[in-house]
Amino acid sequence: MSTPLDFSYETRPARVVFRPGASVSATPGEAARLGLRRVLVVCGSRGEATARAVADALGDVCAGLHAEARMHVPVEVADRAVEVAREIGADGCVAVGGGSAIGLGKAIALRTGLPLIAVPSTYSGSEMTPVWGLTEHGAKRTGRDAAVQPRSVVYDPELTLTLPVPLSVTSGINALAHAAEALYAPDASPLVSLMAEEGVRAMAGALPQVAAAPDDLDARSRALYAAWLCGACLGATTMGLHHKLCHVLGGTFGLPHAETHTVVLPYALAYNASAAPEAITALSRALETDDVPHALRALALGLGAPRSLAELGLKEPDLTVAAVQAAAQSYPNPREVTANGVLGLLTAAYEGWEPRSDTV
Repeated sequence: MSTPLDFSYETRPARVVFRPGASVSATPGEAARLGLRRVLVVCGSRGEATARAVADALGDVCAGLHAEARMHVPVEVADRAVEVAREIGADGCVAVGGGSAIGLGKAIALRTGLPLIAVPSTYSGSEMTPVWGLTEHGAKRTGRDAAVQPRSVVYDPELTLTLPVPLSVTSGINALAHAAEALYAPDASPLVSLMAEEGVRAMAGALPQVAAAPDDLDARSRALYAAWLCGACLGATTMGLHHKLCHVLGGTFGLPHAETHTVVLPYALAYNASAAPEAITALSRALETDDVPHALRALALGLGAPRSLAELGLKEPDLTVAAVQAAAQSYPNPREVTANGVLGLLTAAYEGWEPRSDTV
């Protein structure tokens, strides 16, 4: 007998504009729609030229540009950005760039209540979530708050044309991880599951074409579309072991965000596979495979992604520390999380072994 449908789904108040050139052509209109007159544009140092173009398009509405976003949003960086926003009397914020820039915009919104417009240039998906993160004293803490959900998201595939192929690949698989964990989240729904499966299918199909022809606007558009879907899944559900573990590895040990997600994901899925058969079935359909962890690792390695956590700079003594930290946190996960279990997962990822359920 089938189980009756029983779920909750809450839509998020956000507007999306998706078209080539939208970063310059649409952002001023989105600011006007929100009634903004003095916005602070934030970005990272590598994305300053793009952010400057957006700032120029905003004209007199741009009251300042702050190019100090950093990975994992250190609390001192957030403090300084909030101070700048207050000094210039900003009534809104425009974040241009990847997850670091959008994360900094969210930190400003969290502390000030200012409306946020996101103009993403990677596939991180952060722009579609009410999730914020800050790193302090070697630990990354995250939370959910409606105040940090961007009011408008401007997707411009042209911004991703200059995203280097290695970062395109790891950023895309980072997005894919959001959808994968959404499939076994305790607060999943049929709508989220549909978005997750389509997001995985679209991203897995787009990334090889992006790697083969980085200037292919159609491939870039489909990857950005996939990131939108995967990010929406992250925003609508509670993440499990994979995301918590990556937060530990990034916040405590300083590992690069997207690359860490890329390496860990196949091993996290192998760990959870026996306890999440429906999720694995959906991923199998999306990836056209009967071995999801192997297929994801093969996709990443075939496109030149890092092979192991050791390659990213993690040290062997860090494995036990990270396992204990990840197991000590409270979060839902389909399989029980234990320090020994996580240590097995981390060891396999550290060595770069083939991901199998019997090794994690």
